[in-house]
Amino acid sequence: MSLILVTVLPIFSLLMLGYLAKRSGFLPAEFWPYLEKASYYVLLPALLVLNLSQAHIHWSETSRLISGIILIPILAGFLSFPFKAVLNLNAADYTSFFQGVVRFSTYIGLAMSAVFPAPAPTLGALVLAIMIPVVNILCVLVFALFVQKQLKLGMLFKSLATNPLLVACVLGMILNILPWKLPVIASEVLRQLAQMALPTGLLAVGAGLNLAALRGLHAPFFWSAALKLLIVPLLAWGVAIVLGLDAVSSSILIVFAALPTAPSAYILARQLGGNAELMAGMITGQTLLSLVTLPLILSFLLH
Repeated sequence: MSLILVTVLPIFSLLMLGYLAKRSGFLPAEFWPYLEKASYYVLLPALLVLNLSQAHIHWSETSRLISGIILIPILAGFLSFPFKAVLNLNAADYTSFFQGVVRFSTYIGLAMSAVFPAPAPTLGALVLAIMIPVVNILCVLVFALFVQKQLKLGMLFKSLATNPLLVACVLGMILNILPWKLPVIASEVLRQLAQMALPTGLLAVGAGLNLAALRGLHAPFFWSAALKLLIVPLLAWGVAIVLGLDAVSSSILIVFAALPTAPSAYILARQLGGNAELMAGMITGQTLLSLVTLPLILSFLLH
């Protein structure tokens, strides 16, 4: 339990520091979009490139994990679909509900993977490399089918090609496969940037929390939270058993399945016609609830 607390409490302490720093005015509101942009476009990509380029990945041995990484968001998406009728959700509400069940918080996931022994951090980066395109394709498809009523392949390709995390994952895997390594100076620069990625990212996520958005939330929020934080991890556990994954791979798959939804879901909801207010409430509420659910899941995995 002490190991779990040592892992989880610093993560949520950084989230709360970001929230308090913004709400108290200690750092002006204009500061946070720049921090978020630097983290999303520079620092986290540097971390992913560094981890993936230097990782010792045995692709034949990780093929089953990759299958699980692809399956989880797809199964979570199918799991969400009946709730459109059950909760009588309109198109905008359902796209936010879908994102609430399928997306995952990158920064919290990478920070959580540190609690497990090697090669957990490498596997965490691999999860991102595979799951980011799968999740983005699914979310854009849902918006196209339910809101825009048409599928624009150009928009889909653009969303993938301009995603800095996906570009970083692809670059990192290419560098991993190539017979030569990054120059020492380049590796050191990436290492220095990578060290700042998770602290700044978690502070930015905390600053983005909006407690006011929790007012008036009803069934859609509670069902999205139950599915994302409890049911989807159970689903991942079942997938891990069926695929015969080892203990570390199973743990990483389950942890990433148990993460709260991503702050970037709000931007997509606002840009593509989803219910942005509902999305903001889901992001904030799920992040706060995960303070309880993630330690429980870690306790289950570590015993």
